[in-house]
Amino acid sequence: MSPAVLEKPAEDPLGDGHPETTAECVDRLTLLRSMPEPPLECQVCVVGAGPAGLMLACNLGRFGVKVEVVDDRADQTPVGRADGLQPKTIETFRQMRLADPLLQRGVRVYDIAFWRSTADEPLHRLGREVHYPPVIDVLDPYILLVHQGMVESIFIDDLKKRGIEVRRNTAFDSYSVCDSKGGPLQVNCRTNVTQDRKVLLAQYLVGCDGAHSKVRRSIPDARPVGVSQPSVWGVLDGELETDFPDIWSKTLVYSQEHGSILIIPRERNMTRFYIELKSSSKGDRNQLGQDFVMQRAKDIMAPFEVGWKYVEWFGRYQIGQRVANRFCDNHLRAFLAGDASHTHSPKAAQGMNTSMHDAWNLGWKLNLAARGLAKQTLLASYEGERRKIALDLVNFDYEHANQIAGGDAVALAENFKTNVRFISGIGAEYGENAINMVEPQTWVMGEAKPGCLLPPAKVTRYLDSNPVDIQLDIPMLGQFRIYLLMWDVHQTRIFLDTFCQAIARPDSLVSQLSAAASISYGKQPRLPVPEDLYMRPERYTAVSHLFTFALITTMPKSEVEITDLPALFQDSRWTFYLDDVPEQDTRGSLCTNKWLGSLGPGEVAIVNVRPDGYVGSIGRWDSSVDDAGEEAGKWLDTYYERFLQVPTSTS
Repeated sequence: MSPAVLEKPAEDPLGDGHPETTAECVDRLTLLRSMPEPPLECQVCVVGAGPAGLMLACNLGRFGVKVEVVDDRADQTPVGRADGLQPKTIETFRQMRLADPLLQRGVRVYDIAFWRSTADEPLHRLGREVHYPPVIDVLDPYILLVHQGMVESIFIDDLKKRGIEVRRNTAFDSYSVCDSKGGPLQVNCRTNVTQDRKVLLAQYLVGCDGAHSKVRRSIPDARPVGVSQPSVWGVLDGELETDFPDIWSKTLVYSQEHGSILIIPRERNMTRFYIELKSSSKGDRNQLGQDFVMQRAKDIMAPFEVGWKYVEWFGRYQIGQRVANRFCDNHLRAFLAGDASHTHSPKAAQGMNTSMHDAWNLGWKLNLAARGLAKQTLLASYEGERRKIALDLVNFDYEHANQIAGGDAVALAENFKTNVRFISGIGAEYGENAINMVEPQTWVMGEAKPGCLLPPAKVTRYLDSNPVDIQLDIPMLGQFRIYLLMWDVHQTRIFLDTFCQAIARPDSLVSQLSAAASISYGKQPRLPVPEDLYMRPERYTAVSHLFTFALITTMPKSEVEITDLPALFQDSRWTFYLDDVPEQDTRGSLCTNKWLGSLGPGEVAIVNVRPDGYVGSIGRWDSSVDDAGEEAGKWLDTYYERFLQVPTSTS
């Protein structure tokens, strides 16, 4: 038997300087479990209780995965730090049913103002821009300003409802994995107060522990790559007394002599100033204290008066754009997310958003892996997808931060327009891989494309005639959504019947996966909360815990009954939709036309949507062809066979 491969941290798990064989690993785990204080056991250990770590834990807890969160801080973020939620992130919170408290408390910013002063001209407004012009197809075309602690509180409260608590004052130290393929990771931690050792046994480890991540340092060859900028910036959160007219817009103020300020309206009548401390300011960096920064802000804003009723938070930082050269270990057992994997300036309000979407991407993949339903290629897709986004972000951020510092309002506005889809979040697009299947023969005419977010669309829910946002209507339960679109249910009934028969056969992978998921969720169910009484998740798991089937038609309600549908879609009655309210859409378009561009009278399209809301694959069939429904069922199996599997114990 070959020696164990240790993911070597600063120390080996036993401290004796040599790797373990599989047998030694098993003996060690037996010994650990027999100790007076046996190790905590979980499926996923999350290190770090910031937005990334809490987003991940919150989703895993909802999916029913056994998760432990450790954090070396005594409490959550009280004030300051990150502050802006972009449109895609707001949509994600809506999908999680967590948006309402943030929408009630936050400040919405719809525009950007540009001001400038030079040696020849006093401070004056150069112009204004709409922050998210109509070219961006989103439900919430604004930035929502709320501080990081409020976001963390939303997650923490949701975790508590499911019986999950953050383990505070617990610092990650090291981890190891033995040669046994299914053996657990040993995660070693220290309690901050006593430095007592605490051990966790986990299937997976995720480092969400910030820019100086210990988890990253524990992964062989994982290192941040990039550059630091020479300029230092100060940050002030507080309530202002000022006669400056654009204090409630996002505003860039540039002084040729003194530097730049980025003004961000905040909740509770506060304002955030990002203040450039130009290299002309002599002295040690530690001398650039709060009083100095406040005076610099007054100099830049002159002749307008600026004073503070109070300052809630002061910070100082140096910009660095860095991306880890890898986001996971060789075994696909340890992962990085958030600032542990990428850092950049806060100027474009991307950090917290990108970090949470790292976790949003990884959470559902870990859920399926922990249940034995995922092939390795699914977990491998995390690094490929999110590292691409991180590289896109730091490249944009490098230009954006330099243009803010340079005060060129025209160049900054152009840069913003060029990157506005990416900044909003909807332009974060993934390339072709196992879960994003692009078929050369399929002509993509609409806005729904593999690797891209599902565009927003308005439809009527058949059962209760409620107009709904279809991208939000199905709750995020870790399922794939399979949408079938057609003009006429009656005309395509033979297709629907043969399709349903094909995926119901015992040899159908979709059928086998559904059966395996049913067994898994029976043994390890999703963690319920009282609010489930109102949402009734069983409406969406009646057919399968892994798939929600939905049908969209343009037929009038008067011309179709639930009983006209095959049994599969009768059981999925809460996801039967009428595409009949284009006037309520963001573009005034039918969902069918927006997603597909066009659809022939007898044509049926299937849109597979991943559990994180990204389109996975799109197929089209002519329903008049005899075996079209059968072929669609085989196509569905072919897609899911790329990255899912039936666990051996249930096959």
